[in-house]
Amino acid sequence: MIHLSNLDLAIAALLVLALAFFAGRHHGPLGRQILIAGIRTTVQLLLIGLVLKALFADARLIWVLLMALVMLVVAGYEVRARQHRRFTGAWGYGIGSLSMFMSSFTVTFFALWVVIGTDPWYQPQYAIPLLGMLLGNTMTGVSVAMDRLNQSAWEQRERIEARLMLGHSAREAISHLRQQAVRSGLIPIINAMTAAGIVSLPGMMTGQILAGAPPVEAVKYQILVMFLIAVGTGLGTLGAVAISCRRLFDERQRLRLDRLREA
Repeated sequence: MIHLSNLDLAIAALLVLALAFFAGRHHGPLGRQILIAGIRTTVQLLLIGLVLKALFADARLIWVLLMALVMLVVAGYEVRARQHRRFTGAWGYGIGSLSMFMSSFTVTFFALWVVIGTDPWYQPQYAIPLLGMLLGNTMTGVSVAMDRLNQSAWEQRERIEARLMLGHSAREAISHLRQQAVRSGLIPIINAMTAAGIVSLPGMMTGQILAGAPPVEAVKYQILVMFLIAVGTGLGTLGAVAISCRRLFDERQRLRLDRLREA
């Protein structure tokens, strides 16, 4: 394995600085956003590297669960922050967090316990990276789907209310928006699966190959991860959309857009 020096990383950082400079000249705030994103990436990854080093040295279940909880809390915040129109109160945070917990954590546990069979099952070398990949992709699917659903419901409120007046149930009145939201949430992972190995080499597979793993073994792990991500993202998206659709109506099946507020 070829080890990277600080100079190597500094050279790569210069490329990001150049991108931020040119983007800032032509698109104003975009350059600043790229710069902040680059700084956050560096700081966050360095910190997580130190945390994982300590976690690997003291692989106890309580520390793994605490790390997983922190990841879920941050993912829930990001889901809420990415929505143009979000639910008010605890619902704005709870729907995304609950959906990701029920999907990503369940799929990760299944993979560790049944498929990979690590001993102990919570071995952080496998548990944390796998949960991170599942949470990251599920977060994207859930946030995109909820944003699409809430924004579409706001824009098409007259159409929804007209269906309700014609005798449609709440589920029937919003079914077309529900389908569109689920489709939007699943498009990224469907594209990733469709293009894997032809258009792109997925990150985990590339990382293992760069680290010296046999290509066929890296491919097996990547196939497993892609399947797990697809299931986690799909279940999380379906769950978030289902809960959101129920939240958009009250017990009398009236559309309640007052439960949404603009970010």
